[in-house]
Amino acid sequence: MSDASAHPIDAQLGILHANRTAWARLPITRKIEYLDAFIAGTAAAADAQVDAACAAKSIVRGSPQESEEYFAGPVVQIRTARLIADSLRRIADGKSTYEADAVRVNADGHTWVKVFPTSRIDALSFTGFTAHVRMQDHVTPSNLAAQTASFYSEDNPVGAVALVLGAGNVASIGPLDVLQKLFVEGQVCILKYNPVNAYLAPFIERAFGDLIRDGFVRTAAGGVELGQHLCTHPLIEEIHITGSDRTHDAIVYGVGAEGAANKAADTPINARRLTSELGNVSPVIVVPGVWTAKELRFQAEHVATQLANNGGFNCNACRVIILHADWPQRRAFMDALRAVLSAAPARVAYYPGAADRYAHFLDAYPQSEKIGPQIEGGLPWGLIPDVPADDTGPAFSEESFCGVAAQTALPGADADEFLRNAVAFCNDRLWGTLSASLIVDPRTSAHLGDALDAAIEALRYGTVVVNHWAALAYAFGSTPWGAAPGHVRTDIQSGVGVVHNAYLLESVEKTVIRGPFTVSPKPPWFVTHKTSHRIARKMVALEQKPTLWRLPGIIADALRG
Repeated sequence: MSDASAHPIDAQLGILHANRTAWARLPITRKIEYLDAFIAGTAAAADAQVDAACAAKSIVRGSPQESEEYFAGPVVQIRTARLIADSLRRIADGKSTYEADAVRVNADGHTWVKVFPTSRIDALSFTGFTAHVRMQDHVTPSNLAAQTASFYSEDNPVGAVALVLGAGNVASIGPLDVLQKLFVEGQVCILKYNPVNAYLAPFIERAFGDLIRDGFVRTAAGGVELGQHLCTHPLIEEIHITGSDRTHDAIVYGVGAEGAANKAADTPINARRLTSELGNVSPVIVVPGVWTAKELRFQAEHVATQLANNGGFNCNACRVIILHADWPQRRAFMDALRAVLSAAPARVAYYPGAADRYAHFLDAYPQSEKIGPQIEGGLPWGLIPDVPADDTGPAFSEESFCGVAAQTALPGADADEFLRNAVAFCNDRLWGTLSASLIVDPRTSAHLGDALDAAIEALRYGTVVVNHWAALAYAFGSTPWGAAPGHVRTDIQSGVGVVHNAYLLESVEKTVIRGPFTVSPKPPWFVTHKTSHRIARKMVALEQKPTLWRLPGIIADALRG
């Protein structure tokens, strides 16, 4: 490890440390002003930021694929900051961050909080979508307020210095993690850029400009040596990482044989509080039903989007498709998925190590398929069909973090039994607990009744989304995003803690989003959408200043998609 007293970054950490208490005690109204400045700075830099990201990822500017860089960058940053500011205004007015009628208790006594839609514009833009947060067992309606925004009820807080280790795949991850530390947990923060997307520095620093100027935020660029120095620096009190479980273990226990021995004995070399989001072998459970050709096509596009978005370099990408072994439409669905992937634009494999991981997965299964064109610097979409449910290869135990997904089949006398088997398979066989998607048509849903609700509650994931991609929970801002609670540092899996938590809820167990089985017009995040880039640009302005008069132009573009 580096000497923590001999690095140029030390002076900047000293500034943060000196200002930590001032930040913790800063009036809420002043913090709202910083959020407003963050929103304005993000919007001002949005187009230039997308230019840089498209260049780095070899995305043609003006193509539908550029929408990914708007949606997963400026749009979600602005939205989340705006919603946090709304919550802080409510706290300043002596109110809860949620409305009283948003809280309910279900039949087994669990407390749930409705967190989406957050506005009339949300309800119009996402017709039929809802999101609820299930709280942990000890939370009740009577003590929910004490489990919300607790930092803002502290007397004379001292504050702390937090280190955020940014992710290299999605532009908004680092900035949103910093917002969590600053405005939810009350900590000043240094963001270390990931070398993969350090090109974002000018745009992130513009967004945080006022906070940087006033000594509450710092940024740093560098590799492993800088990361080690920051992780072990005496002024760093907390760490948040978005990345892999291997990086988590290296920070906590060290590397090599010594690190393995430390982990086996649970003798950490770094005992700081560490929160994390560390990926997942994300399942997509397809409940059998009788689907029309249009429904098959819609859901094939949905699942293909989960794999192809951002070239497959997402922690919530589709990794395992779970089908009913005797579903009569099983082959039709898989053929529709192949057809969508065959037509999906090829993507450059920009993330380091992708080719090796791709080969590792496809070489392990002789039935693997390479779908779509091969381009320079790219990889065809990888599909591994018919993986046995008892397979011991990497499909169920490792996150590929590239454009590869597997498919398996499970038995069941009917949809109910299949669903129970699928839940057990996900909980017991798949690595990670970050997010899961479940697809069920309305006719089958009505037949399942309470069994569907029981399955959703039984899935041990931080997010469960019905009929749509779990990435919605990342993007909505009001929906806490993180692993299912309960992981320990010796088996960290998908991590500890939540972010993107605009209602400032604590003791969260899971987020559940429900949406229609099919949506028209086509969702703009689909990889098959032809005008998503036009919508995404307009969403920057809509999220910055939500007004109904901005919707007609967005709807017009959506209808052309």
